[in-house]
Amino acid sequence: MIALALCAWGEASAQQATDAALPLRGSRVLVAPSKPGPAKPALVITAGQLSAQVDQQAQGRDGVELRYGELVMNTDKLDYRVVDDFARAEGDVRINHNGNVFTGPLLQLYVSRFEGEFLTPRFLLAATGGAGKAKVLKFQDSEHMSATEGSYSSCPAVENQEPAWQITAKQLRLDLAANEGEADGAVLRFLGVPILAAPSMTFPLSSERKSGWLPPNIFLDNRGGLETGVPYYWNIAPQRDATFTPFMMTKRGVGLDSEFRYLEPGHAGRINVDLLPSDRVFGASRWSVKFNNDGNFGDWRYRLRSERVSDDDYWKDMSRRVESQTPRLMASDFNISRHRELSWGAIDTYARVQRWQALQGTDTTAQFDSPYQRSPQIGARMTTAADEAVLDSFRPWGRKARLEGGLELEYNRFDLPGSARPGQTSGGQRVHALGHVAAPLGGEAWWFIPRASFNAAAYDLDRPQADGRRRMGRVIPTLSIDHGWVFERDTTLFGRDYRQSLEPRLFYVNTPFRDQSNLPNFDSAAKDFNFDSIYTDNPFSGVDRVSDLHALSAGVTSRWVGATSGEEILRLGAVQRFLFRDQRITPDGQPPVTQRFSDLLLAAAAHLDEKWWADGTLEFNPEINRSVRSVLRARYSPGPFKTVSVAYRLARAQSEQVELAWQWPLYGSPVTSRGADSKSCGGAWYSAGRVQYSLRDRRLTDSVVGFEYDAGCWVLRWGVERLSTGRAETNTRLMLQLELVGLSQLGSNALKVLKDNVPGYRRLSSDRSPSSDFQP
Repeated sequence: MIALALCAWGEASAQQATDAALPLRGSRVLVAPSKPGPAKPALVITAGQLSAQVDQQAQGRDGVELRYGELVMNTDKLDYRVVDDFARAEGDVRINHNGNVFTGPLLQLYVSRFEGEFLTPRFLLAATGGAGKAKVLKFQDSEHMSATEGSYSSCPAVENQEPAWQITAKQLRLDLAANEGEADGAVLRFLGVPILAAPSMTFPLSSERKSGWLPPNIFLDNRGGLETGVPYYWNIAPQRDATFTPFMMTKRGVGLDSEFRYLEPGHAGRINVDLLPSDRVFGASRWSVKFNNDGNFGDWRYRLRSERVSDDDYWKDMSRRVESQTPRLMASDFNISRHRELSWGAIDTYARVQRWQALQGTDTTAQFDSPYQRSPQIGARMTTAADEAVLDSFRPWGRKARLEGGLELEYNRFDLPGSARPGQTSGGQRVHALGHVAAPLGGEAWWFIPRASFNAAAYDLDRPQADGRRRMGRVIPTLSIDHGWVFERDTTLFGRDYRQSLEPRLFYVNTPFRDQSNLPNFDSAAKDFNFDSIYTDNPFSGVDRVSDLHALSAGVTSRWVGATSGEEILRLGAVQRFLFRDQRITPDGQPPVTQRFSDLLLAAAAHLDEKWWADGTLEFNPEINRSVRSVLRARYSPGPFKTVSVAYRLARAQSEQVELAWQWPLYGSPVTSRGADSKSCGGAWYSAGRVQYSLRDRRLTDSVVGFEYDAGCWVLRWGVERLSTGRAETNTRLMLQLELVGLSQLGSNALKVLKDNVPGYRRLSSDRSPSSDFQP
């Protein structure tokens, strides 16, 4: 190959100019930038046939290639003018610029500033995988282009075949820098059928935000009928946005949902207001309001969580708009706190106001005891550790102990919400103090922690108790000792090397009896009896109840951990409590505990290989010689998009449930990638869901069953969700969602429902789209 270099700033002789004009075969021309400087790259042209004139032009035929920085152009015929940096390419033209590929029959381009026009091209955008075509494509620069009678889709380009979905427009503008597209006279087509048309439409090339209309939401359930809403997204500022969603429910009427979000220096949160001005079924207006905010003022941090609804049946009729984890109990909670590190320890000061909205309804059999409100709660917690010099003389067993202590002082004003059930104790005031001191000892394989604590409280009630007193108090001391060991050895299991541990533990507690029958109970409740609570000194949470517990808990745990991976593959445990005397302070209404040996707790967890997980807990009553509570779970996940889990839950004389959850391919092969090299949009059927069945009531409870079809560049989901809203009431919702990968999700939010309900669920399109949320 003959190489010829022409320098635009050099002096060329007449003979050189004449030679440069001669046609050359298999030649290469190096055209330097118009002005010397390191910032601009050289322009190189190679071709089977090439002719050039210094500082004038170059012409190439037969396999022409032009290179300039990140631009690579291949064509059959090329005319390049050096003076104005203009290239005209004809034939089979293909350019690759920053990974974006354009092909077509005719291109005119100012090379260095990437400005020009392409006739009837097809294009592929590297960053998004999106592809399209146009009658004419104009380049404004390397980041901006516009297409006349253009189209765009994230589906793989297949010759002589329209993509499964695409946006067509009279005028299409693509801003690669802002990662957004804008279409005038736009139509969104799915399988050739128009499903959305708009005079102007914007769509994401990534997850960037922009104001505009979002795709419609569609919901269908037995309480509201068919609900459709069209959200409008307002990108107010980089740190603020809002969404307004006018909606119509066929059974109930027309309303508006709204959300405002903000992220200011030191403050962040959102406000939701949902309004249904005239509910035709309910016969009145319905609304809900939510406030969520976090922030700080200097050293003080604050947090606000509040949710309120219009009526007691809102949680049934508008369940999709309720966020509370306890749908019949709405909280308004504001607290402020400060943490300070001091030379002797740390101090936390805090204040809180907590209010409740209890949705009792008119059915007296379904009413419940509302928790007490705190208005306000003010307190301080102090923790400290004694200086090492003070402890030099305190060396039991030849080891130095490290004294630790803590003190909590708190004032509360308690009262009941207006919707509380009649008969609950009225409110009052409480001042309490909780303190402890401990001297932890231990080494790498053992610990010994003696601890002394007290719980003191004084009350001033609004109404007299049964004994006629309004003011009362008590002080209850507690002594506990926590002692444990960790033994280890190397062993083998199923032919593999493991490190096995044996971890015995003893926990002794002694709390004297103090009569609390005539004291109010504002915030105490019995803890769940499990592996954590059996090693605590009080079976009650809160302050108002302290059990007279004199007991020893003895347990042991053994673990098998991979010698090289460090992964725990098997765990077995057992623990039981022995009472030295009867336990007289028990949850309200229950008789004293006289059984010397408590129920035996057993636990196991296994992950013997990558496909199987299993765990379970069992509470065995030695007096009746049978289990009273148990939870057994197992999950099988042999590969991507394949998971099956089963669970069994028993609370004897209360409930007994079995649960099956799954995501599993039914037909076809999973689609794992998309792009220009994909041959089609794929096609695979999946089923996903969770079914709960009550063996005690012999009926289905909360369940969801769905199906998914993954076509690679679009996913269709549909299913049925059934939620219990009472002993004989259910809310059944039909879900239908179409996800256009890389563009939008249309219809019900079936994806969220499946993710929340199916353990191990994996989104089908997660590895093929940078964002599934339609950003206007």
